[in-house]
Amino acid sequence: MTTPREPRGVPKRHAYEPPASLLRRPGFDPNMKRPLSTLAGGLLVILSALAGALFIVEVSLVWFTDTADDVIWMVGDELHDDRLDALLVFAIGGGILVLAEFLLAFLVIRGRNWPRVTVMTFSSLTICASFASWWSGGQEVTFDTSLLAVATDVLILLALSSRDAAAYARRFEVLADE
Repeated sequence: MTTPREPRGVPKRHAYEPPASLLRRPGFDPNMKRPLSTLAGGLLVILSALAGALFIVEVSLVWFTDTADDVIWMVGDELHDDRLDALLVFAIGGGILVLAEFLLAFLVIRGRNWPRVTVMTFSSLTICASFASWWSGGQEVTFDTSLLAVATDVLILLALSSRDAAAYARRFEVLADE
């Protein structure tokens, strides 16, 4: 009878770990290789940014139908005569957000900690907003509405909150001697 082998260099993890060990910061290792979870999280953020860009293009293509009236109703009636100006504000504002998301994705892949935390925070907020919208009865969760966005945000959270991703993002932080 053979015993199962552990992967090289990876100690076996127990099913239960004390909270103190979970809260301990990862060690200092500036030569750490980029883990797959960080790369996957960054690529998911890029896909999310591309989806946002496609949404802006889609809304812009149908802007002069009912979409403009809906946006003007939300913003106020003072823009009612300026549909083109409202489209420019929407497209430029959305474009800035998409560019910021691409920048965050690049920084996450490069292994910076603050963009990783920022992306995880916004993913958590959008998941909570989708849940609140569903809970209030205002939005159905389907492929056409928010199911893919919520699934992408959950995958981003899972990838970027892993131990490997946290250790890679904090690989330059030196722990003070206690």
